[in-house]
Amino acid sequence: MTRFASFEERERRLGGSSLVTGTEVQKRSAAGASCVVTTDSESPRLLRQNSHIQSIELRTYVFIDSLQPQLAAYMGTVSQGFLPIPGDACLWMEVSPGMAVHRVTDIALKASNVRLGQMVVERAFGSMALYHRDQSTVLHSGDVVLEAIGSTIEQRNPAEVSWTEVIRAITPDHAVLINRQNRRGSMIEAGMSMFILETEPAGYVLIAANEAEKSSNITLVDVKAVGACWLCADRGQ
Repeated sequence: MTRFASFEERERRLGGSSLVTGTEVQKRSAAGASCVVTTDSESPRLLRQNSHIQSIELRTYVFIDSLQPQLAAYMGTVSQGFLPIPGDACLWMEVSPGMAVHRVTDIALKASNVRLGQMVVERAFGSMALYHRDQSTVLHSGDVVLEAIGSTIEQRNPAEVSWTEVIRAITPDHAVLINRQNRRGSMIEAGMSMFILETEPAGYVLIAANEAEKSSNITLVDVKAVGACWLCADRGQ
């Protein structure tokens, strides 16, 4: 550091049109104290980064207080990260544009001890699922993300029901086809009644499925929080 401090200011500060990132140590004064001056020129980059973060649009914000057994098991089958267990709190967020979900995920994971269970990146939209046993931990990460992107829960896209229907006494051919179409949940049997719900944005089907499992004895067949619907079946009419 002594040799570095002895350079001429012109030689150590000027090497082009931009400042050199690093730390300068000025010469010692008569009292023997030294002064450390940082020369990091980060302000323009941080301002650009903040402007990009503020432009992120919040589409879906779904907080689930306690994952029910069937939904937790289903989400575990499609999870590429940490697996949820029944009773975990869950936060599902969807943002636009799609690549922005990486920045949102980074902010959420650094804010608390939440675990990343799933991240889906599409061209227009990106989604992530966070899990933790403690509800306050999940909510804290959500609050930090909302503050970072300059949004609130009230600014999320409202849930719209695109399609809802009950099909009673499903036929054997129909049941076989559903069971073979990339189903990740329980199998549906002939004679069962099937309820179909599709929402826009699709992430809201998660809380619908969780609340349905809380309130009645259903069989969860399929839940797709990205661009699809969920189905549940029961033998009762």
